[in-house]
Amino acid sequence: MVMIGLETHVQLDTNSKLFCGCPNKKNSEPNENVCETCLGMPGSKPRINEKVLDQALKTSLALECEINEEYFFSRKTYFYPDMSKNYQITQFELPVGEEGVFEVKVEDQSFEVGITRLHVEEDPAKLVHEGGSVKKSDYTKVDYNRAGTPLLEIVTDPDFETPEEARAYLQQLSQMLEYLGVYEPDSDYAIKSDANISIEGGERIEVKNITGTSDIEKALNYEISRQKQMRKRGKEITQETRSFNAGMGSTEKMREKETEEDYGYIFDPDLTRQENNSKKIENAEEEIPELPKEKLKRYMSKGLKPKMAESLVSDPEISSLFEDLEKKFEPVQVASLLTGDLKKVLNYHEIKYSESGLKQKWLKYLLELMSNEEISDRNAEQLLREAVENPRPFKEIVEEEDLLKSGEDDTAQVVQQVLEDEKDAVEDYRTGDEGALNYLVGQVMAVSGGKSDPKTAREKLIEELD
Repeated sequence: MVMIGLETHVQLDTNSKLFCGCPNKKNSEPNENVCETCLGMPGSKPRINEKVLDQALKTSLALECEINEEYFFSRKTYFYPDMSKNYQITQFELPVGEEGVFEVKVEDQSFEVGITRLHVEEDPAKLVHEGGSVKKSDYTKVDYNRAGTPLLEIVTDPDFETPEEARAYLQQLSQMLEYLGVYEPDSDYAIKSDANISIEGGERIEVKNITGTSDIEKALNYEISRQKQMRKRGKEITQETRSFNAGMGSTEKMREKETEEDYGYIFDPDLTRQENNSKKIENAEEEIPELPKEKLKRYMSKGLKPKMAESLVSDPEISSLFEDLEKKFEPVQVASLLTGDLKKVLNYHEIKYSESGLKQKWLKYLLELMSNEEISDRNAEQLLREAVENPRPFKEIVEEEDLLKSGEDDTAQVVQQVLEDEKDAVEDYRTGDEGALNYLVGQVMAVSGGKSDPKTAREKLIEELD
C-alpha cells in the first residue's frame, strides 16, 4: 500500500513582500529588493501584508476549511544561509484554515482529498549553487530578493495512492487558484510541493521542492520504485529528507528528517494575533467566484459533453469568452469552435487568446456565418489561422480569400470535374466500396478550396453515381 501526502507552497504575486515594503518582483538584480527586515538585521521589525491574509482566507474557504477565529505567527528556528535571521516566520499552532476537503477527478472517477491545513509563511532566500547541484557545486551564493515573498502552504492528508492522483490534484488545485485570482500559471511565480511517501506502512520519506505537475509524478514514481527495491533487498527504510533531481529524474538524500520539535517553534513577539470575525469571513465568501467544479456542472447542463466542458473550464479566458458568446449563439456550437479550431490555432502559435489580437465581435461574425451555414468548417479554421497570423476583421479576410460557400450550381460543376478526374474511385464506389464516396467528397472540398458544402457535395455525388 502506498500513502502520499503533499505540502504545496504557492508564491503570491503581491506588490510587496509579506513582512516589509520591499517590492515583490522577479527577475531583478541579485539582492536589489531587500531591506533590514528581509535581511534579518538586529532590531528590524516585521509588519503584515493584509492582502496576503485576505487571499489566504479566501483560499481556505474555497477549500471548505474550518476557519480559525484567530491565528498568530510563530518563529520556526533553523540555521541555514537562506534565512539570515536563523528563523522563518510561519504559522504553526493556529493556521488560517484546517480540516478542509478538495474533490479530485482522475479520468472518470472522483475522490476527496482531505486538507489538513492552510497557513501563511515567508519564502527563504534563493541559494545559487555554482558549478553543479547542491552536492557538487564549487560554492554557493545567496540572493535575498526572494526572502519574504509571501507563501500559502496547503497541506493534504496522506490520501493519494498513486503519482497520477497527486498530479491530477496539483493540476486541479492550480486551476482553482487561478479562478480565485491567487495564482497565474504563466507568471514567474511558482507552485512547489514537498511530497511525503511511505509504502506498506513503513517510514515516511519527504522529497523537497518539486516544481510543477509533471515533475511531481516523476519524483513519486522514482521514489516509490526506490523504496520497493530497498524492501526487496531487505534494506531498512529510515525517515529522511531527499531532493528531486529533475535532470536525472531521481531523488537524492539531503539529511535525516527533522521532527517538528527540532524547530523549536515559539510565538513571534513582534507580530500581533489576527482575528477573523463573521463580517470578514462573509466578505471573503462574496469574493469567491464560480469555481471550476461548479462551472463544469453548469456547462454540462447546457448539453456540452464532459471533455468539451473540461476544455472550456481549463482556460478562464476561453471560459469567459464562451459565456459571452453563448448568450446569442447555440452553446454547443460556440464551445465546439472555441475548444476546437480556436484552441488548435492558439496552441500552434503558443499564445493565449488575450495575446492573439482577436476580438469578440469578429468571432460573433464567424458564428453568424456558421449558424447560417455560409462557411465550411475547413474555411472557418483557415479564417482563424489567417486572423491570428495577421489580426484584422474577419469580414476582410473572408472577402480577400473568398471563403464563403459556393452555390449549388458551382458545387455541381466541381462534382462533375471530380468524377472526370477520379474514375478509379468512381469504379470502386460502384463495386461496393462505400469509403470511396468519402474520398470523393474530400476531393470536391479540395478542388473547391473548401467552399463547397460537404452535405451538398455528398448529395450531388450520390445523384450522379447512382
